[in-house]
Amino acid sequence: MASGFFALLDDIASMMDDVAVMTKVAGKKTAGILGDDLAVNAEKASGFMASREIPVLWAITKGSLLNKLIILPVAFLLSAFLPAAVTVILIIGGLYLAYEGAEKIYEWIVPHEHAVETAKQDMSKEEIMSLEKDKIKSAIVTDFILSVEIVIIALGTVVNEDIWNQVIVVSIIAVIATIGVYGIVALIVRMDDFGTKLIDFNEEEDSFSDKVGKFLVMALPKVVKSLSVIGTIALILVSGGIFVHNLEFIHEWLHALPSIVAEFLTGLTVGFVCLPIVMGFQRVWKKVRN
Repeated sequence: MASGFFALLDDIASMMDDVAVMTKVAGKKTAGILGDDLAVNAEKASGFMASREIPVLWAITKGSLLNKLIILPVAFLLSAFLPAAVTVILIIGGLYLAYEGAEKIYEWIVPHEHAVETAKQDMSKEEIMSLEKDKIKSAIVTDFILSVEIVIIALGTVVNEDIWNQVIVVSIIAVIATIGVYGIVALIVRMDDFGTKLIDFNEEEDSFSDKVGKFLVMALPKVVKSLSVIGTIALILVSGGIFVHNLEFIHEWLHALPSIVAEFLTGLTVGFVCLPIVMGFQRVWKKVRN
């Protein structure tokens, strides 16, 4: 009886070791897309009154958790009964990520105006709340798309493992992604407010707290912009990696190149092939709607 109990404990310990290793691998695979997720959500959570930033971010976080509660069971069912669909969804997601990365590069190269809505001083309370709800809905929809990719990419790393290992590993990645991304976003959106408090900490001119506060206030726009650049590069690399590792003919063409170069070139090429197709479809759709 005792030997059987200790054998069971040994099996559990061995399984947890395997889960830890697989979670580490899945974490590395999904790390790239988290950069874009972080940049997008930092942008979505900004533009509000200071007193509303954290409530808005909490609403988006709850929406993100709900997204993953919807996505995870569907992903596990597909993995159990139709595993080929995981690769198909992965490729479709790769096309979307490549397009999004190419679109961001295109916007940097070809500047154009964006309609950006922010809460204004002359807006009524009802208008501000309506704008807030719209931005929260937009952020949750964007999070849904990115969450699908995070879950599918993580699942792709353990798709050949036992179903329970898949459930544990992918669920851990989903929770870490949500807590990590939105925890960092919370720190980012409050950076300037914390800096302002440091500036007002005492009445001394050019004190240490003033210097740190001014640095935080000035750093916020640069941090958000840097995240956008890092996230775009990550999008290209993640999408390229999806194609290189799941489409044998692409792997054969580029196997002589360093993996990071092959993935970047593949993601960039696919993205700029998708870009005019999507833009053309958008123009046609606008004409049809008008």
